[in-house]
Amino acid sequence: MFHKILIANRGEIALRVLRAAKELGIQTVAVHSTADADAMHVRLADESVCIGPPPSRDSYLNIHQILAACEITGADAIHPGYGFLSENAKFADILAAHNITFIGPSADHIRVMGDKITAKKTVKALGIPVVPGSDGAVTDDGDAKRIAADIGYPVLIKASAGGGGRGMKVARTEDDLSEALSTARSEAGAAFGDDAVYIEKYLEKPRHIEVQVMGDGAGKAIHLGERDCSLQRRHQKVWEEANSPALNVEQRMKIGETVSKAMADLGYSGAGTIEFLYENGEFYFIEMNTRLQVEHPVTEAITGIDLVHEQIRVASGGGLSARQEDVRFEGHAIECRINAEDPRTFTPSPGTISHFHTPGGLGIRVDSGVYSGYRIPPYYDSLIGKLIVHGRNRVECMMRLRRALDEFVVDGIKTTLPLFQDLVGNPDIANGDYDIHWLENYLAKGD
Repeated sequence: MFHKILIANRGEIALRVLRAAKELGIQTVAVHSTADADAMHVRLADESVCIGPPPSRDSYLNIHQILAACEITGADAIHPGYGFLSENAKFADILAAHNITFIGPSADHIRVMGDKITAKKTVKALGIPVVPGSDGAVTDDGDAKRIAADIGYPVLIKASAGGGGRGMKVARTEDDLSEALSTARSEAGAAFGDDAVYIEKYLEKPRHIEVQVMGDGAGKAIHLGERDCSLQRRHQKVWEEANSPALNVEQRMKIGETVSKAMADLGYSGAGTIEFLYENGEFYFIEMNTRLQVEHPVTEAITGIDLVHEQIRVASGGGLSARQEDVRFEGHAIECRINAEDPRTFTPSPGTISHFHTPGGLGIRVDSGVYSGYRIPPYYDSLIGKLIVHGRNRVECMMRLRRALDEFVVDGIKTTLPLFQDLVGNPDIANGDYDIHWLENYLAKGD
């Protein structure tokens, strides 16, 4: 096991990793920008190192400074959390060259899955179903028209190196295609420095289903069920639940077994998430995230397995703590992402939290790094906490969620809590009847 882990992140995920490390008896190092000097994970870590000014490029993305912090403190491993350097293959390579363990998959697997075209080819060869579309990047508009005609309109143009909805455009007819291609390439080039795009069939009313996997890097992998992340705004997840209201046990186990076998064959190490669009009983691969997901707590709630413990265990050479037959799915869990944003306009709302009170009781978990008197800096993601609720079934979970939302108090800034109070009372949400377009349609109507 590791002697000391440096946590190369901030906010709630840094605190989440710190707690797991402390439970395992591992010393912790918090790195932070000058804007995060008073952050909770900095206060609780065994050691802390300031790595630069607020801009991420000068601190949380500054590999040289993070390496220096490892050298100063003697950390022998780094947990990257999510975002920042968590899916940076170069970072993983550099750590290996300095004999520091990256708590995550291999750099090669990060590279493969980081390029959406390569990822699609890879998982297809491993037996995972993919969305019909081009086999690679599309550079010629004539080829694009032939592919689109073959798979049928509407089609989706996607950036190969993209994410978060950037470099993504829909063409509903051939007349729309050229402009969609041009716009997607331009956005992709500006956002990612790579203007390569590819074409997929556009699904009209899919759900977003993702499967959590853990691999030991030596040919063994297990799945921990699926999460339904269909409630999204601008391709950003807002509400996640496990298990999905749209799947039955047979579907759940079939796609889980397909994914875990594929990751075992790949020799994948650590935590990973295979994301799908699901429509009319069929799964279509869209991407793999080679890191811990923001929504991982709902999987922990229904399985009782600590995913960060597993990440650390695997990275240290300890292998997986459970076999597939040991995994049990108990009850239902929902996570709401609480952001420092206006609940209707979604304008960021940085500032000082004058009062912070979290809900409690059976089945309630809050992952957050903020506290009363904490100042939300304007430089980073607006996520301030995650409310995770677990119940014996979905009905009980929804009842508990409604109560927890009413009990949650964040004063001094605007948050998205009122949005979730609206959603939990909506009949479509109560019935589990929604798709990836539902939330944006709901917000557009101003209901």
